[in-house]
Amino acid sequence: MRLGVLDIGSNTVHLLVADVRPGGRPLATTSDRTVLRLMRYLEPDGSINAEGVDALVAAVAEARRVADRENVVELLATATSAVREATNGADVIARIEAELGQELQVLGGEAEARFTFLAVRRWFGWSAGQILLFDIGGGSLEVAAGPDELPEVAASVPLGAGRMTVEYLHDDPPGQDAVELLRGHAEATLKPVVALMRSQPRPEHVVGSSKAIRSLAKLVGYPAPGWAGTERMVLPRKALGSWIPRLARIPASARQELPGITADRTFQIVAGAVVLHAAMTALDVDELEVSPWALREGVLLRYIESLSWNAPQG
Repeated sequence: MRLGVLDIGSNTVHLLVADVRPGGRPLATTSDRTVLRLMRYLEPDGSINAEGVDALVAAVAEARRVADRENVVELLATATSAVREATNGADVIARIEAELGQELQVLGGEAEARFTFLAVRRWFGWSAGQILLFDIGGGSLEVAAGPDELPEVAASVPLGAGRMTVEYLHDDPPGQDAVELLRGHAEATLKPVVALMRSQPRPEHVVGSSKAIRSLAKLVGYPAPGWAGTERMVLPRKALGSWIPRLARIPASARQELPGITADRTFQIVAGAVVLHAAMTALDVDELEVSPWALREGVLLRYIESLSWNAPQG
């Protein structure tokens, strides 16, 4: 069966198409995305303005066309923090659903964390033991921890890279003073998360799963041996911290010349780096491993699991 997951996030509208079967691993066939950076379209009252809504609906329409062209049997459409928290979110959701011709699943922050944690657990396997997960999106940061398939504790805080860029890093380049203001805000916002995570044992694996974290790992991290001869990326906190002042001095137009920093991440990579460094520091993490699977794979895996349980038994 060919499925599609449409992830309507704060930074991109991303369609993942994969062939799936009950009990099997999803095999990705197509990945198509439109960069929006919805935080640019937020009004002071928290609504997405008309230009932003039109851009979002156009991106959704294009994703629908790609899904139809790829013969997707079922499209699993989800939206995360930007749509969820907009004051005109209900109207935006109605327009998206009209364009898709189906309902949209709007995920809360903890639901995002649970789907992403499931994907990370399946990627690393049961032998990974206790996992601590960081996932930075455009609008929010999710943190989750636990020894099982789903996290025992999960939290979502409004520290997304796009949101923090709009709220704190107004200039290009932002400069160190703005970075320090953002760092202080992140540290204060993370205090309840740190208190929540104290109930958990020391993690055996700390994992980062978002595109922002993968980009930063390519910039400051290093490859290390993984399972069965595979390669894994490791992102050290010390190296990340040493890069932040440099990133804050480089204009966005020049950052895409750096390793791992793609054009769609140049504007918000500084904020992502500051938030991630603050989170790693607050939770006493020296380094993390990067997972190639994240929210979209988690949504696919949960759906495949429902197929497996409902499949006729021989």
